[in-house]
Amino acid sequence: MSAIRLLVLGAVRQHGRAHGYQVRSDLEYWGAHEWSNAKPGSIYHALKQMAKEGLLVAHETEPSTAGGPPRTEYEITEQGTKEYFTLLRSSLTANDQRSDSLTAALGFMVDLPRAEAVALLEDRVRRIEEWRTSVTEYYTPEGGPGQLGHIGEIMNYWVHSADTGAEWTRALIGRIEGGAYTFAGEGEPFVAVLADGQENPYART
Repeated sequence: MSAIRLLVLGAVRQHGRAHGYQVRSDLEYWGAHEWSNAKPGSIYHALKQMAKEGLLVAHETEPSTAGGPPRTEYEITEQGTKEYFTLLRSSLTANDQRSDSLTAALGFMVDLPRAEAVALLEDRVRRIEEWRTSVTEYYTPEGGPGQLGHIGEIMNYWVHSADTGAEWTRALIGRIEGGAYTFAGEGEPFVAVLADGQENPYART
């Protein structure tokens, strides 16, 4: 649930104020429906639920000129902003076998200062290495997976995933330290959100 909450809060925050279809279109534009639980039902549920929790404010707009029902627009609250940054920071550091939270966090990491993003990613590497060490207390990679029977393939996969994850994260840290991207306080960031009414080239038919 944290991934969809982060995605929805982040999308609303980037617009300032957005209706449900706008949030859904943004998430589809980012491909989030392919790598997360950002399906239409879960998006609208998250918007309503977080409005109940005080993380968003729901504004009912005027009915359309075509006679349609009033449209609800959402705006992030101070509490919602706090929750957004809490989710963002935890998703950048957590060593989770699910990738949706990290993927969502990568899309919003430039909302943080550059130095903080680097520190969080360094913490991520540390956690991955600690987790790898805990696995190798029971499994010796040099001995190969066969030493534990076919179940050894599970730990072999974990070790390789940890090594790959740490290597990728170190490379990302290097790019950020080398000046890649525009982080908070450095100027106008790159924001890939759709304008209201803009056609989404990646929308599902």
